[in-house]
Amino acid sequence: MEEKPKLLLLYASQTGNAMDAAERIAREAERRSCPVSLYSIDQFDPSLLPSQRAVIFVVSTTGQGDTPDSMKVFWRFLLQRHLTQDWLEGVHHAVFGLGDSGYQKYNFVAKKLDKRLSGLGGTPIIERGLGDDQHPSGYEGSLDPWMSSLWSSLNHIYPSLFPNGVDVVPDMKLMNQSKVSVTYHVNDVASLLYSTSSEGVHYILSVHGKIYCSPESCLTQINSFESRALLIESARLISPARFPADKSRPQCWLKMTRNCSLTQASCGRDVRHLEFQFHSNAVGYEVGDVLEIIPSQNPDAVDAFIRRCNLDPEAFITVQLRDSSNAAAAASRVPIRLRTFVESTMDVDSASPRRYFFEVMSYFATAEHEKERLEYFASAEGRDDLYQYNQKERRSVLEVLEDFPSVQMPFEWLVQLTPPLKSRAFSISSSPVAHPNEVHLTVSVVTWTTPYKRKRSGLCSKWLAALDPQQGVFVPVWFQKGLLPVPSPSLPLILIGPGTGCAPFRGFVAERAVQSQHGPTAPILFFFGCRNKEDDFLYSDFWLLHSRDGGVLSEEKGGGFYVAFSRDQPQKVYVQHKMQEHGQKIWDLLSKGASVYVAGSSTKMPSDVMSTFEEIISKQSGVPKEAAVRWLRALEKAGRYHVEAWS
Repeated sequence: MEEKPKLLLLYASQTGNAMDAAERIAREAERRSCPVSLYSIDQFDPSLLPSQRAVIFVVSTTGQGDTPDSMKVFWRFLLQRHLTQDWLEGVHHAVFGLGDSGYQKYNFVAKKLDKRLSGLGGTPIIERGLGDDQHPSGYEGSLDPWMSSLWSSLNHIYPSLFPNGVDVVPDMKLMNQSKVSVTYHVNDVASLLYSTSSEGVHYILSVHGKIYCSPESCLTQINSFESRALLIESARLISPARFPADKSRPQCWLKMTRNCSLTQASCGRDVRHLEFQFHSNAVGYEVGDVLEIIPSQNPDAVDAFIRRCNLDPEAFITVQLRDSSNAAAAASRVPIRLRTFVESTMDVDSASPRRYFFEVMSYFATAEHEKERLEYFASAEGRDDLYQYNQKERRSVLEVLEDFPSVQMPFEWLVQLTPPLKSRAFSISSSPVAHPNEVHLTVSVVTWTTPYKRKRSGLCSKWLAALDPQQGVFVPVWFQKGLLPVPSPSLPLILIGPGTGCAPFRGFVAERAVQSQHGPTAPILFFFGCRNKEDDFLYSDFWLLHSRDGGVLSEEKGGGFYVAFSRDQPQKVYVQHKMQEHGQKIWDLLSKGASVYVAGSSTKMPSDVMSTFEEIISKQSGVPKEAAVRWLRALEKAGRYHVEAWS
């Protein structure tokens, strides 16, 4: 019997938005009786693409036009030279991209993927869709009309995919069952047994006669890093949130040794200098690397969520996807306390729920006015109002549930739909050469006021800022390669790092200062920017020390340190203005083979800095602006222009 055709849906997500969009497309296809196969792009063998009839790609753009980590292998495969121009002949494709028009390379990944698929002989189903975070409704402002065109065009090409047409099947019940199954190991079948070792008394969980080591039960070992790491790993492994395999168990634990403010209290901003020491095991890192941290949630918020949902925090549970084909993995899952699972994997007090969350809530609302409002929020007509209520206000899952008290969602649905608790990444501001056995961070405490004047703050930065080194604080972390490669001592550098963008360059300068004690080093030009000299001149003593008396930033060594204080005079001055003032020095270093490193806010700064470089190159070399643009693009391709930006 011939297998029924399926629509293949592949997503490449860095933060989860592309996955959410892909899952929404899959749900809308199922509502039209269209069978779907949904995969993360790293779970699909790209060599099988020619055998597909119709493929939908949902891809995000990260950083300054970078592909998500999950897409890198897939993309390298598509770039192979032996793939012919008719390799994808007969394959129909559509691409939807997620990006932010505030970035210079807006939706760059979706654009280049669409172009490459067509170049390999693929046929576009419809014109690519480009979701924009700057739209009043976010990416959904483009996704809704794009999907409408998709179903119409796809039905015209492959009507067999839509046996009932493209209209939503009436009265189709999609809420019968969540994709997640939660098993409760209740007291009558679970008991705690004792075992002893040279390290003390442990608790072991027995369920239906099967023995599990329960790391959270090691009461006498509550500070054991191995037990705590195993606890985090156990919770994340059974979560349906698809945490990366290498992000389940913390790579190591760092002990906080210092936490001090770099800004004046009166300036309205709180930037922290944090120092840590390796405690469990040392991990090698380099300047320019990134530290990822799992934040701890507010225990009061976790307790409030559990109470609101009428859950038993002490219940032992296991969680798995209902369609999981790996029976062996399911059988080996270690039961874990419900509260531990919630606080370790479910972001209940920081991240905003997705649109589908409101749709599911509407099915469980018993108050008619709440049901109507939730159905409106989930509809196309209510999309903009939902965006204002939810995303713009950054309402948490807990806040949304409290706003609709008649809703009692089963825990399975909450596990499936609550955003996962993600690690946060910070540029490392130390050097392993200059700061052995230490890791330093420069963290701006994120705070803002919503359109309805609600005070909000970033989960991880607020948590880090409140930690007291005197209390013996240990933080679970992973080290990752950043976007700023390690420069050799002989490479001249031009660094642009306003605000906390200076963080990685503190490590660069500290390391080169050590290297200069053992041999000649190339000069460094560093352009820093802040608001006021007295309020937020981060690491001022450090920069000034290295810019004097033959230091690595000194003009006598061919370098320089230049600061733009944007608000210390009537007319605002930014790093771009200081770059213009020293355009000759910049061009001289570029002519000697210097590399450019840019770090900081992703809003306008990176594109403004690049435009300034184009102007400087044009002026100093005497070539037209178009030639300067080509020269700078060649610098990028040669690996001499690097950007690490964050929102």
